[in-house]
Amino acid sequence: MAAGRRTVTLGGKGSSLTSSSVFDVSSSLARVTIDSSALSRRSTTSTSSAAKFSFTIPEYFTAKEARASVILLLNKLLLSFSSSASACTNLVEILELNVLGLDYTLDNVASDELAMVDYSVTAIAGVSAILDHRSSTLVPIVDAVAALSCEALRADVSPFNLMDSGDGSTAKDAVAVAADFKVFFNGSKLVNSEKKLSHSSMAEIPSLHGDFRDVSRSLRSKTRVQLNSGFGAGSVKVLSMSLGNLASSLSYLGINSILRTDLLLSGSISDVELCSRLSEMVAAKCLRLALEELYASSQAARLQEDYLLFVHKIYELLDVVRDIVSWEATVAFISLGGGEIFGDRILGDNGSLSESSIGDNHKADKKSEKKKKKVVMGKGTIALMQFIKDRLLGGAGIYDLEKCAQDFQSLLDPEGPHFDDLLAKLKEIVETNESRRLPKLPKGTRDFAKEQMAVREKAFSIITEVFKRHGATALDTPVFEMRETLMGKYGEDSKLIYDLADQGGELCSLRYDLTVPFARYVAMNGLTSFKRYQIAKVYRRDNPSKGRYREFYQCDFDFAGQFEKMLPDFEVIKILTELLDELAIGDYEVKLNHRKLLDGMLAICGVPQEKFRTICSSIDKLDKQTFEQVKKEMVEEKGLTEETANKIGNFVENRGSPMELLSKLKQEGSEFLLNSEAELALNELETLFKALLKSKCINKVVFDLSLARGLDYYTGVIFETVFKGGAQVGSIAAGGRYDNLIGMFGTKQVPAVGVSLGIERVFAIMEQLQNDLETRATETQVLVSILGDDISLGAELASELWDAKLKAEVMVNKRVIKHIDRARGSKIPYMAIVGDQELSKGVVKLKDVTAATEDEVPRIGLVAELQRRLNISP
Repeated sequence: MAAGRRTVTLGGKGSSLTSSSVFDVSSSLARVTIDSSALSRRSTTSTSSAAKFSFTIPEYFTAKEARASVILLLNKLLLSFSSSASACTNLVEILELNVLGLDYTLDNVASDELAMVDYSVTAIAGVSAILDHRSSTLVPIVDAVAALSCEALRADVSPFNLMDSGDGSTAKDAVAVAADFKVFFNGSKLVNSEKKLSHSSMAEIPSLHGDFRDVSRSLRSKTRVQLNSGFGAGSVKVLSMSLGNLASSLSYLGINSILRTDLLLSGSISDVELCSRLSEMVAAKCLRLALEELYASSQAARLQEDYLLFVHKIYELLDVVRDIVSWEATVAFISLGGGEIFGDRILGDNGSLSESSIGDNHKADKKSEKKKKKVVMGKGTIALMQFIKDRLLGGAGIYDLEKCAQDFQSLLDPEGPHFDDLLAKLKEIVETNESRRLPKLPKGTRDFAKEQMAVREKAFSIITEVFKRHGATALDTPVFEMRETLMGKYGEDSKLIYDLADQGGELCSLRYDLTVPFARYVAMNGLTSFKRYQIAKVYRRDNPSKGRYREFYQCDFDFAGQFEKMLPDFEVIKILTELLDELAIGDYEVKLNHRKLLDGMLAICGVPQEKFRTICSSIDKLDKQTFEQVKKEMVEEKGLTEETANKIGNFVENRGSPMELLSKLKQEGSEFLLNSEAELALNELETLFKALLKSKCINKVVFDLSLARGLDYYTGVIFETVFKGGAQVGSIAAGGRYDNLIGMFGTKQVPAVGVSLGIERVFAIMEQLQNDLETRATETQVLVSILGDDISLGAELASELWDAKLKAEVMVNKRVIKHIDRARGSKIPYMAIVGDQELSKGVVKLKDVTAATEDEVPRIGLVAELQRRLNISP
C-alpha cells in the first residue's frame, strides 16, 4: 500500500460514506477498513442459512468505476447486518489487491437477503458518487474558465446584470453565477470596452451554469441517500433521473465551451503561427463529435434501461467535457497574454523552432507590445492568470505548446497535484474580492432599479390622481402597530402577522394591511366621517411565490361614516375600475358577493353559526383548489357533515351576470328569501347593481357566490379583482364593507367600506406587458455634450435650457463616443454637441439620437429649436 493514504472505515457506529470518500478509494487515494465491532457481530463460518453470491463487473467499466461499485457493495452488505464477516472481508481483499477481473463470488451471504442483493444497484450508486464528486468540483472550474474566455473575447456582460426578484420566481443559481462572474470582471477594461462581442455561448452562461449547479446539487442529495442505505427497489430509477439531467447539462456546457474556444481561435490570438498550431491540436481531438456520440449513446442506454451502460457513458461524457474545458482554458489563457511564456519561439511537435515566429511575427509582437500593456483585465481574472502561470511555469524559461496543453489537463484533473490548490484559489477569489456580492435580499423582498422605479412612479401618479378625483385626502400611519390592535381582525390569516421583539415595554407587530390602522386612526380621533387614501408598505409572514411578497405596497381608498345606502359601496367599485382601466393592464373581472348573503347561505345549508367564519375561510380557497379539496377540509378538519358540504357546493357554483343571477336568487320560492340576512343582502345588491349599470362599469363585475373573503371584519359587500390576461398573479385588488371594525377601537360604531389595490401584482403585469418596450429611467430631453474640459461652457448652455424648463443633463468629455454612449444608454432623445469647431462657427450641433441624424443650429436658436422638436410651447 502506498504511504500517506487516508483510511475510510465502514461498519462502525456513525460511520458513513460520502462521494468524496468513494472517489478517493476508487482513485487509490484512500484504503478501506471495516470497523472491528462490525466484524465481531458477524459469524466468520459458513452456516446452513448462508449462500453464495456471484456478480460480474462490466468489461467496459474503468478500474475506478469497478472499485467504486465494490465499495458500495461492501457498505450495503454491512448495513444489512446479516451477511457474514468473510463475505465483507473478501470485498476488502478485492479492493486491497486492486486486481479487478470480471467475475467474483462471495461466500456466506445471508440466504434470506440474497434476493435483495443487487450488484447493479451498488455499481450505479458507486459511479454516481464519482460523478457527484467530479461534477461538484467542476462547477467552479467551468465558471472560471468561461470568465477567462469572456475577458479574452471582450464579451458583452449585460447578461450578467441579473437581480434576485425576491418573490421566489427568480432562478437563484443563475443570479449566483452572474454575481461570481462580476467578481472576476471587477475593474476590467476588456468586457467593458467599446467593442463588445455578443454571442449565445456567453449570454447563456448564467442560465446554463446555474442549471449545472442545480443539477449537481440534486445529484448530491440523491447520491447521499443511496450511499448509506440498504438495498431498495426503485433506487436505480431515482438516480437515473438525476443522472439524465446531469448528462443534458454536461452536453450544453460542453457545446458552449467548444463555441467559445472556436471564437477565441478565430480572432483573439495575434500570433498567427501560435494560433494555427493550437487550432490543429484542438481539431485533432474531435471533441464535439465525441461529446455528441457519448450523449446520444447515454440516452439510448437509458431508453433501453441498460442503467450500467447508461452511468458509464455519463462517466465518459464528464471526462470529455473536462477535456473540452481544459482546451478552452488553454486557448483563453494564451489569448489573455499567457502566450508570453513561449518567449519569441514556438516549439513544434519535433522540438524544432518555428521559423515564422522568429521573423515577421516577432516584429509584430514587438509593435503590439505597448498596446498589450494597456489591456486591463478584471482583478479576479488577473489573480487567476497569475496562479496559472505560477503552476505551469515552475521556473521554466521557454515552454512547449504541447506541454502547456498537457499541463492544463493536469491542472483541471481532480487527481492532479494542483487541483485542490486551484479550487482553493477560486474560492478565495470569489469570496474575498472587493467586489464580492452584497448580502442577499430577504425572501419576499425586492430592490427596484431605475427603470422599475420609472414605471412605479408613473403608476402611483395615476392612482393618486384617481383617488383625489373622488375627494379623498392622504393619510399615513406607522409601519408597526400595537399587537393587540392587529390580532383578531384577520381570521386564520392572523398567523401571517409579523411580531416585533419587545424593545420598549410594548408588544408590537408590523402592519398586515392598511385597513385596520385606518380604523384605529378614525376611532382614536373620534371621527365620524372621513374619506382617505393611503399608499404604503405592508408585511406578511408568508411563503414567497411568483407575485407574492412579504413586503409590498398597498393602495387603499376608504369611506368612513354615514352615507346614502350603497353609495360608498358603488363608488369604491367604480374607483377600482377607473384605476385598472387607466393603468391599462388589460382584461380583468371584479368578483362580487355579500357577506350577509354568504352567512344566509351557510345557515340554509345547516352550518352552525360559530363555524361561519372558519367555513368562510375554506370557501375562500376555491379560487386555488377544487371543491373536492375544500370539501375534504370542511368535513375532515372542521366537522361538517358531507350532506352540509354538498349543499354548500350546490350554492357556490352559482356565478354570472349580476342582474341575471340576482333575478334568479330573488325569484319566488328561493330559499334565500326565507332568511332575513340573505334577503337584506339581495336588496342591497339590487341597489348596487343598478348604480353600476348606470355608471357603465357593470360589465366588469361578476356575481360569484363562491367569493368569501376570509377576513373576519367584513360585514356587507365583498369583492375581489382577478386579472384575465397571460400573467398568472392571482388577486390584484379586493375590498368590501366593514361596519363593525372601527367600533372595536372605540365607543362609536362608524360604518366603513374600502378597496385595496395589490399594486405589486399590478406591477408584475405591467412589467410583463412592457417587457419588450423601452422604459426610460429619467425624463432627460437633451444631453449637453461639451467636447473638451470647459465646464463653464456646459454650465452656461445647460442653464439656458433649464431656464426654458427643458430637462437637460451636462457631460464634459473629449471623446464624442462617450457622449453618444451616455445618450443611448439613458435613452436621451437629443444631444447638443459643442466642440472647438462649433464654438468658432457660433453654432451647436443638434443630434437626434434615435434617428442618428444631426444638424447645425445657431447658438442663439437652440432653445427655440428644441422646443419646436419636443412640441413644447415657449
